[in-house]
Amino acid sequence: MSSSSSLEKLASLVRELCKLPAETEWLEFKRNRVDHEQIGEYISALSNSAALCDRAHGYLVWGIDDATHEVVGTTFDSSAAKIGNEELENWLLRLLSPKINFSFSTVELDGLRVVVLEVGRAYRHPVQFMHNEFIRIGSLKKKLKEFPEKERELWRIFDETPFEAMIARKDVREEEVVTLLDYPAYFDLAGIPLPENRAQILERLAAESLIRRNGSGAWDISNLGAILFAKRLEDFGTLRRKAVRVIAYEGGNRISTLKEQVGARGYAAGFEGLIGYINALLPSNEVIGKAIRKDVPMYPDLAVRELVANALIHQDFALGGAGPMIEIFKDRMEVTNPGTPLINVERFLDTPPRSRNEGLASLMRRFGICEERGSGVDKVVSLTEAYQLPAPEFAIVSDHTRATLFAHKELAKMDKIERVRACYLHACLRYVQREYMTNATLRERFGITIQNSATASRLIKEAVDAGMLRPYDEAAPRKFMKYVPYWA
Repeated sequence: MSSSSSLEKLASLVRELCKLPAETEWLEFKRNRVDHEQIGEYISALSNSAALCDRAHGYLVWGIDDATHEVVGTTFDSSAAKIGNEELENWLLRLLSPKINFSFSTVELDGLRVVVLEVGRAYRHPVQFMHNEFIRIGSLKKKLKEFPEKERELWRIFDETPFEAMIARKDVREEEVVTLLDYPAYFDLAGIPLPENRAQILERLAAESLIRRNGSGAWDISNLGAILFAKRLEDFGTLRRKAVRVIAYEGGNRISTLKEQVGARGYAAGFEGLIGYINALLPSNEVIGKAIRKDVPMYPDLAVRELVANALIHQDFALGGAGPMIEIFKDRMEVTNPGTPLINVERFLDTPPRSRNEGLASLMRRFGICEERGSGVDKVVSLTEAYQLPAPEFAIVSDHTRATLFAHKELAKMDKIERVRACYLHACLRYVQREYMTNATLRERFGITIQNSATASRLIKEAVDAGMLRPYDEAAPRKFMKYVPYWA
């Protein structure tokens, strides 16, 4: 979408808002009044009220008379506003919970300056500002706790409205639907012949809940349709920050960046291209066999695919301003997604996954983009063992989840934390396969010779002392001792 086209749409939006007979729960007009804390409270109130009114966005518009709705212009400039040395947007985002999507835009109407604050609707949790939740009662801003019936209704809406069913773009014409969505990619992934006419294409997309016809006879594109099959995520304002970022660094830190790319397409339509781009950036190992030199990937392709797919599927879309990120270093690859997991990171191998976005996960599995339920992390751990790599790490970093694959490292160069993690995940993998970890299986995992079985015994003792393993049978002879994860 061109900049001029964006401004035209913004001007058209403001004119439509001005036609409303009065301010609403999801709309507030201002002239010039600027109070930074008030703006934060309005973001909370408009976001929560938009959810109650089933609106995709709420709006605070400066430069409009709130009584007559005439364009009067404003001197407010969000880009110049600061609280101390901190920019207004960063300050607001820091004090909002969860960190929802909002944006300031400026447009000229009748030669007068108008500023529009667009606020995404609340999803899954009421939006707080400075630890308080707000709501709009008519055109008045109030604390949500003062209206328990509104709070109950809001939670009911959260329970009934998954992210995938919410609207990414409303009132789209038929010809726009096929322009905005990469519909051939859907039919290719679904293994269905491409229909001969537009009506059949739209019918099939609607059957998958990617689009739906609205009351005005036009089409609404759902979040599910946009996040999976958008030709350009930038065309969907609330989702543009959910594009995947891939960053390759020169060394083992973030000081020097070699390449950075932000994905443009929807997750399903662009997945193969994304994996191809990542693999092209990954380092490789040179292997010599029978006098033939060949390069092999540093990390198993299936492990990379699974971790990237998991990051897309299990992210928390309620966290604004952040999307999945893949970072490639000289010695590791980190895959990070917004949101903390719904299960303990230490139990990823044995606990069936729980997804916040079940519709998204279901389609991604159907398309073969990720593994069947419950087998993905098992395969990641199994493949890293087969490649003789250090064990992957699964961790919570702030309000994000991070999975890390490590480049090859000799056992002698691993620190205690790496050794214990490898022993623990090896025991978990054996346990979910209905087998047990032993000195022999650990030797095979690390490539330790039988003559050095004492080394494996020391590794096991480290993991037991760390509380990550326990003997399956305390009374068993040491030679026949078996081990299981601490929780087994």
